[in-house]
Amino acid sequence: MPELPDITVYTEALTTRVVGQPLERVRIAKPFLLRSVDPPISVANGKRVTGVRRMGKRIVLELEDGLFLVIHLMIAGRLRWVPSGGKVPGKIGLAAFDFPNGTLILTEAGSKRRASLWLVRGTESLGQFERGGLEVLEATQAQFSERLLQENHTLKRSLTDPRLFSGIGNAYSDEILHRARLSPVKHTRRLSEEEIARLFDSTRVVLVEWTDRLRAESAGDFPTKVTAFRDEMAVHGKFGKPCPVCGTPVQRIRYADNETNYCPRCQTDGKLLADRALSRLLKQDWPKSIDELTWS
Repeated sequence: MPELPDITVYTEALTTRVVGQPLERVRIAKPFLLRSVDPPISVANGKRVTGVRRMGKRIVLELEDGLFLVIHLMIAGRLRWVPSGGKVPGKIGLAAFDFPNGTLILTEAGSKRRASLWLVRGTESLGQFERGGLEVLEATQAQFSERLLQENHTLKRSLTDPRLFSGIGNAYSDEILHRARLSPVKHTRRLSEEEIARLFDSTRVVLVEWTDRLRAESAGDFPTKVTAFRDEMAVHGKFGKPCPVCGTPVQRIRYADNETNYCPRCQTDGKLLADRALSRLLKQDWPKSIDELTWS
């Protein structure tokens, strides 16, 4: 799922291309995408774009007359910028937004259709999309600490909870926790003040570094390589590969459609965290430490 760095770069690229331009036409290729009925989507046709903003992991196009187009890419949704009147791809294409200077195409890979588009009227109508998460890059350490300790969950769950923190998902939470040298399953209320400070600094550094990296990668062009798996990442998507800090093979915990990646030496004092499926299968044969796994 595109997270804060990806969405930020998307919004910046859109700002330079569509602000001040009229949205000539919205073409909906897959009806399930549109989740609102009033006002009808046709009302957006011809309206000038007055701004683009990020709201958590959503992209909001502000239109004149108090209208807002809200796009949620979910896991597999992506945006493309093509010449005006560009064709919507048959299989993965969901919608097209035509402007005089180009067309924004919304696509979604895979069989699960989760991306959504809303057209709403009035600033107050945006409240339904506000999850309440703290914008860490705009927060103080004290505000971060207060939000982190608001509920007693694992660090992984807390960082990815949109009610607690805005824009952080599966990929960057792995990178943040590795940078902070903290276990993804450590509970928030068991953190020391020093660990909270370390986590706050790591969160900001990782989000800023990756935003800057993605900006440099697109180099003024529209972002085309938005993905949760990148070669430069330390642990996310790197199961079995060496940790860039200590060389220990990266480990993972798999659950549902997600997985948590971590370095057992840098983050868990050598302890292997139980994988719900595999550890139940192996039972007493499940290795308790990275040393057991390495030498087994």
